[in-house]
Amino acid sequence: MKRIVYQIDAFTKNMFSGNPAGVVTNAEGMSQFQMQSLSRELNNSETAFISRAEASDCDVSIRYFTPSSEVPVCGHATIASGYAILLEKLKYPNPLRIKTGAGVLSIELHEGRNPFMISMVQGIVNIGEPFSETLRIKIINALDLDEEDIDLDCPIQTASTGHSKVMVGIKSKTRLDSLHPKMDMLKSISADIGCNGYYVFTFDSGERDVLVAGRMFAPAIGISEDPVTGNANGPLGAYLVSNRIVEVYQSKFSFVGKQGEAMGRKGYVGVNVEVDGTGRPYKVSISGDAVAVFRTEIEI
Repeated sequence: MKRIVYQIDAFTKNMFSGNPAGVVTNAEGMSQFQMQSLSRELNNSETAFISRAEASDCDVSIRYFTPSSEVPVCGHATIASGYAILLEKLKYPNPLRIKTGAGVLSIELHEGRNPFMISMVQGIVNIGEPFSETLRIKIINALDLDEEDIDLDCPIQTASTGHSKVMVGIKSKTRLDSLHPKMDMLKSISADIGCNGYYVFTFDSGERDVLVAGRMFAPAIGISEDPVTGNANGPLGAYLVSNRIVEVYQSKFSFVGKQGEAMGRKGYVGVNVEVDGTGRPYKVSISGDAVAVFRTEIEI
């Protein structure tokens, strides 16, 4: 069968920046082996495989693969999937309900809208407890950081909206851009804590309208560094609200995060966090632009 394959740069309006994702828009009948093999061949941090839904509670099913493994959900590949659906003019509802490994989520396709074209509601918010001092020191060392680099207002802990990340706040973007993490150490820690991604961020973004700049490392799932990560910036919003690091107005907190600059693939993620009456984050959505790099068809 001919499979329609896109390469799409997400969280950017400019080709060859942001985060590249593969997208297969007609993945019905593909085996897990075929999906994993194609993901390895494309060699993006994630490739998304879209199939028509087989259940009444969703419109499509999307599976996500890194070059080495399947993951429950991926923000930038979901943004890319929404854009591929627009480009293919597929007749799906809008908002679109997607079945993922993190549950049924919703995306909206804002054709022609600026500054953000695709928006996505993420999964259940889950904030972990701060790590022990011993584990905290191991994480700091593995990330090529020193104690004086750490923003002490930001506890080192996991945050998740479907695919957890370790949140590490630091003081300086200069330091952020110079990091050379010890990937083997990060892999070892991931096995111990059950979390594969490490999101290092700073409020020293260098841009007035951008709250944070960040970098995300996930060597345990074959991603040494991810350029722009929806499933890091979204949970970051919930983490900042949960720890009362930011102020919330009218039960909402919104910001723009920047990532990928150190890799020469800068992109921007819009994040919106809804907060309940107790001050807890309960709903996170992300938004971003996308641009197609190529479309092709292959026989699988």
